[in-house]
Amino acid sequence: MGCGPSKWSDPVASHRRPASVGEVVVFLPGLRAPRDMDLSQALGDFLEESIVERLSSLRARVVAMATQESVTALKPKRARHGGSSTANLLQALEEYLPVLLGLVKESSELRNKVQFVWTNQEDVAQETSMADPWYEVLSVLHLMAMVCFLQANTLLLPRSYGDGQGPRVSEESRQATIDLFLKAAGYLECAIHHVLPQIPPERRRELPVDLDEHNLKALSLQGLGQGVDMQLGLAIDNPKATLAVKRRLACEMIKCWQQVKDSIPELPLSDGWGRKHALFVKWKYVEAKAAAYYFHGLILDEGETQRSEEMAIAALQASEEFLNESKRASDAFHTAPPVSRSSGPFGTTKYILDMIPKDTLCKVQSYHDLYPQERASNVGTGKIITTLPTLPDFTLALSPEDYELPQSDPLWKGADHR
Repeated sequence: MGCGPSKWSDPVASHRRPASVGEVVVFLPGLRAPRDMDLSQALGDFLEESIVERLSSLRARVVAMATQESVTALKPKRARHGGSSTANLLQALEEYLPVLLGLVKESSELRNKVQFVWTNQEDVAQETSMADPWYEVLSVLHLMAMVCFLQANTLLLPRSYGDGQGPRVSEESRQATIDLFLKAAGYLECAIHHVLPQIPPERRRELPVDLDEHNLKALSLQGLGQGVDMQLGLAIDNPKATLAVKRRLACEMIKCWQQVKDSIPELPLSDGWGRKHALFVKWKYVEAKAAAYYFHGLILDEGETQRSEEMAIAALQASEEFLNESKRASDAFHTAPPVSRSSGPFGTTKYILDMIPKDTLCKVQSYHDLYPQERASNVGTGKIITTLPTLPDFTLALSPEDYELPQSDPLWKGADHR
C-alpha cells in the first residue's frame, strides 16, 4: 500500500452495524476501531527497539480493546452497569497518545513511514488508511469522545436499587453524565482546533465523514446539548429552581440542537448509522422546543391580562404540538436500523410528557371560564389564537472541558533516530 490516503469500500457494508443496539439515550454511531499492523516493519530501521516495542504494545492493546468494544457497544445484552471495559479502553487510549505523539513532535521525518488504518462507521467506505500520525491522533481523540458517550448512555439506563421504588436513573448518574458530555466535547474541540489543522488540506479531503470537521463539531455540540438536558432534568426535580431557570435551560437546549442541525454534514442516509444520526438530531431538537415553549407559556401565564393569557395559551399549544412531533421523531429514530429501544422516559422527557397535555388543557378550560365570549373563537377549536410568542435568547452557559494534547512520552527524549 502506498503512502497516500486510501479507502476500501465494501459493497455489503451493513455488517458494520448490528441489527439492533438495545436501549439508546445517547446517540453514538458505533465505535471506530484501529486495524492491527506491524510497526516494527515500518519503523524498525529508523527508531530504537525500545520505542518501537513500546509503541507496538500500546497500540496492540488499543486494537484488541477497541475491536472488542466496537462489537459489544450498545448491544441489547450488554452488561449495562459495569463500565470497567470502557474505562479500561479510555485509559489505554490515554496511555497510547503520548507515545504516539512522539512520531510527530519528536520525529517529524517519520511522519509518512506508517500507514494507519481504522474502520469507519458512518462513511460509505469500510475503512480509511492514511500515512500520517496526525490521522491516528485524530482517530484516537474521536474514539475517546465516543467512549465517553457510551459511558454516559450506560449511566442513563434505569437500574434497580432494591428499595422497592422500581428501576430509575439516579440523580448521581445524571450528574455524572454531565462531566462525561463535557469531557467528550473537550476531546472533539481539541481535535478540531489542534489536530485537524496539522493534516494537509488535500489529506483532510480524504478523511471519512466520521472525522469530517462538521461532524466533529456536531458531536461536540451534541455533548453540550445532552449536558444541558441533564441540567434541566435536575432543575425540574429541584423545588428551589425557578421557572426562569428552567426556561433558560430549555432555550439553551434549542440553541445547542439548532447548531447541531447547522453543523452536521450530509451523511450517507443509505447507511443505517447516517440516517439514525440525522433522526436523533431531529428528535432532540423538537423535544427541546417542546420544553422551551412549555416553560415560556407558564411564565407568560403569570401575567394578569387577557392578552398575556392568550400568549400563554399560544405557547402551551405550541409546546403540545412540538411534543407530539417529538414522539413521532423518537419512534422514527428507534425504528430506523439498527433498531433501538427507548429506555423509558426520565428527567426532562418524562416531565414534559406528563405535564404539557395536562397544563395545556387546564389553561384552555380556565380561559373559557374567564372569557366565555371567546368560547366560539379559535381557542374553542383548539387552535393557536395569536402569533407564536418569541422565545428569549440566552447565551449557552455550558462549555467543553479544556483538553490539551499531552507532552510526548519521555521515552522519546534522546532517542536514536537511525
